[in-house]
Amino acid sequence: MKQLIWSELERTFKRKKTIIMLIVYLLLLGFECLFLYAMGGTTFFDPEHDVKMDSLNSSPLYLRDLAFFLTFILIPMLVVDSFNGEYASGALRLVLIRPQSRLQLFFAKWFIQCFLFFVVLVITGVTGFLFGKIMMPNVEHTVFLGGQELDTMGAFFYTLKFYGIAFAIFLTIITLASLVSILMPNAILSYVGLIAILIGSVYASDQLLFFFSMTDSIFYQLSGTSTDNFLFLLFPILGLSIIINITVWKKKEWIG
Repeated sequence: MKQLIWSELERTFKRKKTIIMLIVYLLLLGFECLFLYAMGGTTFFDPEHDVKMDSLNSSPLYLRDLAFFLTFILIPMLVVDSFNGEYASGALRLVLIRPQSRLQLFFAKWFIQCFLFFVVLVITGVTGFLFGKIMMPNVEHTVFLGGQELDTMGAFFYTLKFYGIAFAIFLTIITLASLVSILMPNAILSYVGLIAILIGSVYASDQLLFFFSMTDSIFYQLSGTSTDNFLFLLFPILGLSIIINITVWKKKEWIG
């Protein structure tokens, strides 16, 4: 399993699309800093509540403007490229010719994508923290959505919870993307299918709004102003998606 993970990691970073998209995201991080600085640190918890960034609240707010790119562009493109792209190109067949478990290969690919976006989230959070610390007012207390005043330690744990929930949502999107990728015949249909699911979920239920408007949903969740706890839906969707992935990987004819 360890060898499979290392092999998948090497294949991931040998793909030009991975390198190009990560470079684009790093440039986007820099542009976001310039944009927020030009705006005087004014941003939003949601469309109805604006807020001034400071040294304590900057990290969650920094992710807000980047979440759309991550959810609808970066994650779909890289996950679809990993799962469907390799199948369509024949690279996956070459891997499966060797005597190894299909499920181990699936989990190796899934783990690398999860790890990749964990690192992306960490870089985003650290960049947001440094931006707030260097460019925004240094404060000892801050206020998030809901009006609760938090000190330095409280803001730190709030940020950890915020990014933890964001990562759980990303895990679910990655798992859905991997499932769509192995059910669709090509990468374009896989990408379109995943986007349709993410956008269509809003019309299916208001409780699935976290797929479309991630950070707004997390702010409401942590503020205590939301009547619905979307985490009760998020984790069952994640678990069910993994189970369906496993079933499909067992039965699908990859080599023929």
